Amino acid sequence: MGAGEMPLEARALTGVNPDRELVASCRAGDPQAFARLVALHEGMVFNLSARLLGDPEEARDVAQEVFLQVYRVLDRFEGRSSLKTWIYRIAVNQCHNRRRFWHRRRRDREQALDEGLSTRGGIGSGPNPYEEAQRRERARRVQEALLQLSFEHRTVLVLREVEGLTCEEVGVALGVPEGTVKSRLSRAREAMRLRLRGLVEEGGAS
Repeated sequence: MGAGEMPLEARALTGVNPDRELVASCRAGDPQAFARLVALHEGMVFNLSARLLGDPEEARDVAQEVFLQVYRVLDRFEGRSSLKTWIYRIAVNQCHNRRRFWHRRRRDREQALDEGLSTRGGIGSGPNPYEEAQRRERARRVQEALLQLSFEHRTVLVLREVEGLTCEEVGVALGVPEGTVKSRLSRAREAMRLRLRGLVEEGGAS
């Protein structure tokens, strides 16, 4: 960073749009700027892809494809949404395309993840091995239930409940009206509630 250059966070506080600054640097051919873009968003892209596909190895491949596409089409980013939301849209489309690829070859490889996607460390990193094992089992069953939803319902649920986007942002990421997001979200929540009813009852009894 040069002597006169402010961090992205500081520029955001002064009213300068950090997304525009970063994109402008990338477009100018600054390789460090694109590396910063990847570093800022690679975690969310991987987690989203793994939630939607249920396969961490496929999610890594998809994440690479996402950033290759981001690099190729960065000139199309107009700043009408946040850069993060724009990248979410690319990631969802890549996951959807990957699923279509599977189905065309009759290889639907969706499978439940064994543990939370954003956690690190093994048994023993939690309060005690028993509680950690319980946590992993709950996470596995939640992901298994998630993979039973339609891709549309799964996507809207992950973007809203896991990634924390507003309904408006989810609509932008998916290219659908906000009302459609709310309708899909309501159905997705109800479907998950029914699938996880036993898990909730177990938690209340413990």
